[in-house]
Amino acid sequence: MSRRLAELQVAVMLLSRLPAGRVGDDAPGMGRTAWAWPLVGALIGSITAGAYAACHALGLPAALAALVALSAGIFATGALHEDGLADLADGCGGGHDRARKLEIMRDSRIGSYGVLALILSVALRAGAMSTLADPAQVALAAVGLAIVTRGWLPMWLYLLPPARDDGLGRGAAQVTKAAMGVALALGLAGLVLAGPGAGLATLAGGAVVAGIAQRQLGGQTGDVLGAIQQVSEITGWLVLVALWA
Repeated sequence: MSRRLAELQVAVMLLSRLPAGRVGDDAPGMGRTAWAWPLVGALIGSITAGAYAACHALGLPAALAALVALSAGIFATGALHEDGLADLADGCGGGHDRARKLEIMRDSRIGSYGVLALILSVALRAGAMSTLADPAQVALAAVGLAIVTRGWLPMWLYLLPPARDDGLGRGAAQVTKAAMGVALALGLAGLVLAGPGAGLATLAGGAVVAGIAQRQLGGQTGDVLGAIQQVSEITGWLVLVALWA
């Protein structure tokens, strides 16, 4: 039980900026924490949903409430996934070969492709959230999508080879089959909230990014995983608007 708790703590540290307590010197490797990633998603989604509900209760317009809610979620993750999306966009948009693309992705500076990717990510999610408008629907979508999009990530780690010999993608690639299975099961539980249509959309969105990464980079990195989560979530929001609005 203490081992599982330590894995959950490391998962929170890895995927968010939320306080997780202290972990001993024998902290589990990132791959072993993968089963808990959907649980971290539930925390992030709940923060987003709670912020939206609070803004709605204060009488803020849906568009402003959506932006505040997204800001709360981004703050909770430290913009981890957004950073990955921007880096992948800059690398694939500005590099002429695999080595140059990977080099650009490690550059701390952001380029025009990354800026545009971030603008579109926030705009599309905020637009979808404000279109749904109802706090109950927003809560179901925010929590459900946050769970399922992180539930898919260990599967992509398992399927895609690491593009580098070092870095987050290499370390996290040691995900076990057991951890991946639990993550998928917990991720599918998110479909109880968001529905199977959204789940298929998130899978399709992730597959598109995974295919691009495989073709242009030769596999996954930590940035690729962040981009997969972002695009998966965006596609899920768009489908839910089509189904619920």
